Amino acid sequence: MSEELGQKPLSSLTLPENAAIIAALTGLEAKEKQQAWRLTGLQTVIVLVVGVIVYLVRSTPHEAIAVVSGGGVAILNGALLAWRMSRAAKYPAYDAGQQLRLLYFYAAERISAVFVLLGICMFVLKLVPLALLSGFVLGQAVLLLSRLFLKIKTEDSD
Repeated sequence: MSEELGQKPLSSLTLPENAAIIAALTGLEAKEKQQAWRLTGLQTVIVLVVGVIVYLVRSTPHEAIAVVSGGGVAILNGALLAWRMSRAAKYPAYDAGQQLRLLYFYAAERISAVFVLLGICMFVLKLVPLALLSGFVLGQAVLLLSRLFLKIKTEDSD
């Protein structure tokens, strides 16, 4: 089918063509990892700034600590995602089934970490639940929106 479209089949690619494909993919993975760590840093800065604003407006450290703690859970979630991305790039799996199992495992790991950390913050540390969840939603929103805007930015520059 690829021959009908005027494309070479993958098996007929020469060694330099194969090397060019691999180098491009490796560069893309490195860029994605770097972007994930940059987003985690952006999450940290925005959560801390909002925590300070909450403290200045409400004058109670309890709510500010809860906002920063909720944002911290979101930051740890983003850091776990970035870490797993870097580990996956170091140890590539060529089996699609194994990749799918790892994907499910990593997703379950991140969800479990979020539930456990939010539970500890609410029930053990007795932080203000609304402020805690607001901080978490803020951290997740920063991650999602910054990925959206960075994706648009990289697509426009190509």
